[in-house]
Amino acid sequence: MHPDHPSRAPVAGFLPSPKLGMGTAPLGNLFARVSDESAEGAIAAALAAGIRYFDTAPLYGYGLSERRLGQALSQLPPQSVKISTKVGRLIVADPGRTPTEGYLVNGYRAVFDYSRDAVLHSFDESLKRLGRNRVDVLLLHDIGAETHGAQHAATLQQVLDEGLPALQQIKEAGGCQAIGIGVNESAVCLEMMQRCQLDCILLAGRYTLLEQSSLHTVMAQAQRHGAAIIIGGAFNSGLLADPIAPGTTYNYAPVDAATLARAQSIYRLCARHGVDVGAAALQFVLAHPAVVSVVVGMRTAAEVQSAIARLRIPIPPALWDSLRNAGLLLAGAPTP
Repeated sequence: MHPDHPSRAPVAGFLPSPKLGMGTAPLGNLFARVSDESAEGAIAAALAAGIRYFDTAPLYGYGLSERRLGQALSQLPPQSVKISTKVGRLIVADPGRTPTEGYLVNGYRAVFDYSRDAVLHSFDESLKRLGRNRVDVLLLHDIGAETHGAQHAATLQQVLDEGLPALQQIKEAGGCQAIGIGVNESAVCLEMMQRCQLDCILLAGRYTLLEQSSLHTVMAQAQRHGAAIIIGGAFNSGLLADPIAPGTTYNYAPVDAATLARAQSIYRLCARHGVDVGAAALQFVLAHPAVVSVVVGMRTAAEVQSAIARLRIPIPPALWDSLRNAGLLLAGAPTP
């Protein structure tokens, strides 16, 4: 799409209400093993709480998350829930291999491949694991310069030449309702919106209570181009997840001193107003008009209940004023 193309309303009909979605990376044994029974219990708790949107990917446990999700939803009418999954990696059997990507599943590896054939093959394998003939949202996973380094230009060209047309082919054939990208990087969102039309962007960690650098870039362009935003990583890799104090990780790595200090300031102000930081983090991102859902990673029924409760906690308007006055919220950032 050319930057002068007129704006259009976000395509939000592919996601249900309420706006909370369940992220299923933890059910792929991310950083900790989860039993089949616990995974099924977490999904059952999400359904009981009214959650009807589930996000997954082949990478999450090298197919384990998709298989568990498909099994847990197998007795429900397909139209009663919404599912997003991703393409861009092929899962390859590698006997004897131990995990190196955080997913505690032995014997597999994930290989980046955005070619047409790989995208179609990956999607077909996802459908088999999910036990479905379609999904609602299909995303190109983890494109961007921070991920691919010196190969970014070549990778992006392959995405535009092969990967994205394959997604469009799947959509036209009824395999999904919406297509887009699922990334942790802001710059590639802008690159893609300038060069093609996306229905949606799953943006993880780049528009949060902790950081809003994408407010006047990605978020503004998404509104202009009609791309619905799904927020992931609202707690910034666990940094804002605990109700008492900041966590120790940010961007899936040990937190740096400056970021930790910013998080500590947020915690102090929230405590002063008697507000759970996690509640503020979830409600803040949902206040932006481009955002159609926030996806929260959940591995237990207790985590499901926590997320639901945080959406319902009343937050005094004075908290948002305090955060702005302290320079922790950008001017113009929408608040509830």
